Amino acid sequence: MAIGSTIHTFAVQLADMDRGVYDDLALRVAKHPSETDAYMVTRLLAYCLEYVEGIEFGSGISSTDEPAVIARDLTGAVTAWIEVGAPDAERLHHGSRLAERVAVYTHRDPVKVIAPWAGKKIYNAEAIEVFGFDPGFVDQAAGLLERRNAATLTVTERQLYLDLNGTTLSSAVHARPAV
Repeated sequence: MAIGSTIHTFAVQLADMDRGVYDDLALRVAKHPSETDAYMVTRLLAYCLEYVEGIEFGSGISSTDEPAVIARDLTGAVTAWIEVGAPDAERLHHGSRLAERVAVYTHRDPVKVIAPWAGKKIYNAEAIEVFGFDPGFVDQAAGLLERRNAATLTVTERQLYLDLNGTTLSSAVHARPAV
């Protein structure tokens, strides 16, 4: 019998002062058996930092049709294609052709994530941004995970403050172009 996904719930108070986004979110995040805690935390952060009406988690880590986080408008058109981790150039090319906005959030070294894309065909590559966090930030947050989680996420001047289950962490949100 195959092992199923583990469901984690998050009650998130989001205050993104940089974008003027304030909301209380009740999220259920399915963690695939092959997914690391760090990857799941990065997915959660990407969702919150990109939060807009119509955003949702993609269909799963094993899906090739959708990114980790996707946003659609009321017509169903893809407005944001948000990858997590270290996607290949082909996925970014595909997402760039479908969506108005493409971004990558990584818990790894962004320079090492970007390096394999050099010389590869990526539609509108100059518009793609890659976001990373201070070393160790995502791993520290992953160590605080429980099945039921309470989080407050505040962003001001690209500085992220995360209170997760009573422990406060902070990190800059580092942005760099994909090319």
